[in-house]
Amino acid sequence: MVALKTFIELYKPGIYIRSVMIGEDIEDDRESSFYGNLNDQVHEVCQKLAVDPKLQNGYNAMGFSQGGLLFRAVAQRCPYPPMMNLITIGSPHQGIYGCGSTCKYLFEWWFRHLVYYSHVQQMYVVAQYWHDPLDEDTYRESSIFLADINNEKEINETYRNNLKKLQNFVMVKFLNDTTVYPTESQWFGFYSPGQDEVGMPLRETRLYKEDRLGLKEMDESGKLHFLSVDADHLRFGVGWFFQEIVIKFVV
Repeated sequence: MVALKTFIELYKPGIYIRSVMIGEDIEDDRESSFYGNLNDQVHEVCQKLAVDPKLQNGYNAMGFSQGGLLFRAVAQRCPYPPMMNLITIGSPHQGIYGCGSTCKYLFEWWFRHLVYYSHVQQMYVVAQYWHDPLDEDTYRESSIFLADINNEKEINETYRNNLKKLQNFVMVKFLNDTTVYPTESQWFGFYSPGQDEVGMPLRETRLYKEDRLGLKEMDESGKLHFLSVDADHLRFGVGWFFQEIVIKFVV
């Protein structure tokens, strides 16, 4: 991602780009991708953005993979400084059910059976956006992060109103993704209720029809943008990134 930062800076000299780090160093940041509480991480990011004088008039946020979930939570929970555009690239907005190339079958079996235990939720980041379509009640009751930011436990009007303040919400899906299951999650879709084979697009979900997050209203006002890349997870070209993301939503 450092290369993308350099690329944007070369195109737009003087632009201020802040790479948000969790913890005190690179090792902390890397570890936080696997271990820790996402709610604490969101709080840490909010605090760092709030005291950055160069962001006080507003900023654009870009998150890759689970980083997009983190930034969406920032948009919903921390409206100051104001986020203008949110760009999520390969982010599982409705969670994942399976982990494809990122884990072995034994690890996936273990997760499916233990993921909603309290200590697992508190310790493992991926557990906090694991969404079991075969047991929605347990997911909604036990998920400490995703079910909350998706307003699936109750409708938090603050989350809803803050998300609607975005000028643009961009979601990029990788059509041949072997990491995020189902791939529809990257566009806020998921599996149809009660099974894990047939996908359901965003506009057919309860989340959209009941407008629990304001996505229906944002969609009707032209704020939602659905982009796709015919490749595996986070495999995109610089040319595509420049034309579809940087020019249209960053500079």
